[in-house]
Amino acid sequence: MNNNNTLCFSEGFCRSRPNVATLANSPFLISGGYSSNTCNPSPLKLACYATLSAVVKKQTPAFDGKEAASLVEDLRSNFNTGRTKSYEWRISQLQNIVRMIDEKERSITEALYQDLSKPELEAFLAEISNTKSSCMLAIKELKNWMASETVKTSVTTFPSSAEIVSEPLGVVLVISAWNFPFLLSIEPVIGAIAAGNAVVLKPSEISPATSSLLAKLFSEYLDETAIRVIEGGVPETTALLDQKWDKIFFTGGARVGRIVMTAAAKNLTPVVLELGGKCPALVDSDVNLQVVARRIIAGKWACNNGQACIGVDYVITTKDFASKLIDALKTELESFFGKIPLESKDLSRIVNSFHFKRLEGMLKENGVANKIVHGGQTIEDKLKISPTILLDVAEESSMMREEIFGPLLPIITVEKIEDGVQVIRSKPKPLAAYLFTDNKELQKQFVQDVAAGGIGINDTVLHVTVKDLPFGGVGESGIGAYHGKFSYDTFSHKKGVLYRSFVADSDIRYPPYTPKKKTVLKALLSSNIFAAILAFFGFSQNS
Repeated sequence: MNNNNTLCFSEGFCRSRPNVATLANSPFLISGGYSSNTCNPSPLKLACYATLSAVVKKQTPAFDGKEAASLVEDLRSNFNTGRTKSYEWRISQLQNIVRMIDEKERSITEALYQDLSKPELEAFLAEISNTKSSCMLAIKELKNWMASETVKTSVTTFPSSAEIVSEPLGVVLVISAWNFPFLLSIEPVIGAIAAGNAVVLKPSEISPATSSLLAKLFSEYLDETAIRVIEGGVPETTALLDQKWDKIFFTGGARVGRIVMTAAAKNLTPVVLELGGKCPALVDSDVNLQVVARRIIAGKWACNNGQACIGVDYVITTKDFASKLIDALKTELESFFGKIPLESKDLSRIVNSFHFKRLEGMLKENGVANKIVHGGQTIEDKLKISPTILLDVAEESSMMREEIFGPLLPIITVEKIEDGVQVIRSKPKPLAAYLFTDNKELQKQFVQDVAAGGIGINDTVLHVTVKDLPFGGVGESGIGAYHGKFSYDTFSHKKGVLYRSFVADSDIRYPPYTPKKKTVLKALLSSNIFAAILAFFGFSQNS
């Protein structure tokens, strides 16, 4: 979105400081942030919040390249003391995160409601509980994760031993997203701390209440000499990206992911990009319709009202089965959210007016409105869009070309369920793909033929709660993975170490090179010990 006051080039980033009128409707800077006294998103209160934020921002010293360089230098100096490498430091910080979550659960829930009107139970299950369980797992397993791994050596290094040692990368940057602003901020930080790194967290400015709370809580509970939060928009993010990091972990859209990767390439900094894509759900006819409908709803509307990178983006089913599936979805939607879902307290709102208008624009495209078979109601001043189902939207529509990231669910029909696999394969690789069927052969085909970051069979989104599974994308949906030990490994370098003594130092590896040495070495390298012994004593295996 561009206008005379604001130049925005990516999700969550704004290039200028807009005026109060712009701030009240800004898609990026603070839209969606309300005062602490209300959760009613009226334009007047938004403007009041914008005025207050503009004043606060004006009084805050600019975080520029010089400040960013100084920050990284300080963190690197502290990291180089070796303090963050100790088990004691790591475990104390992880324990402090758990204590922070326990003691500030109410504040976290309120911040999530201010930013997204996220229902309390959804906030607890999706963000607070998930984050705490990840931290508890790290605390429980940290000694095992830190332990070196012994590996076998070959005859060419005999006698010797070898091991793989995990070491922290150094000073890392985490840039998080607005849709699950607590979980997606803390989860990678847990991995970075567990691995012994110094870390800077840059929360999303689109979720200002959570961003502000994270800055406050980190300074209160964690070691500020090694763990910092930097708030802000484009200037602050740009200043951070200009620095030399040992790893950058980014969660967000592909457009900004490219910006992050370009900045990282200047310093050959490795990156993890947790992006998204159009996550499909393929539904066969041999299913329990009620269960399927409930689980699709759970992975769409009950998942931040569709504003989730792993949420169901579109459904594929057969032409004969589509009407039954739609009826089941309608029934369960009413059961979940009532006859007037816009009044439901169990649906999150759209994060800001920009994304509201973006989604509304999808519905207003030529030939799309008449494809609506359920929902489509909106309340702009409350940033509410009801759960909306559409049937056979045109492939060239923006709804089918772009990640929807909202409460709109197109259903695409095919002649045979197997054709759905080809539809999925014709699009960029998604972050997640879902299949509902009791057909074991179809399940096997789906797992083998569909390339995706992760796959769920007969359910949605729950695969990300299994900490022994990696979570990450492939192709345009991301680079790298985390969760559980994968988070630890993501922020670690696996250092190979070989140990030898000063005994048995054969001259066979040293010049001058002779035919005898060549024969012995060839035998050793081919693991033919008998031939090597014969050659050493001057005999041939054929003699």
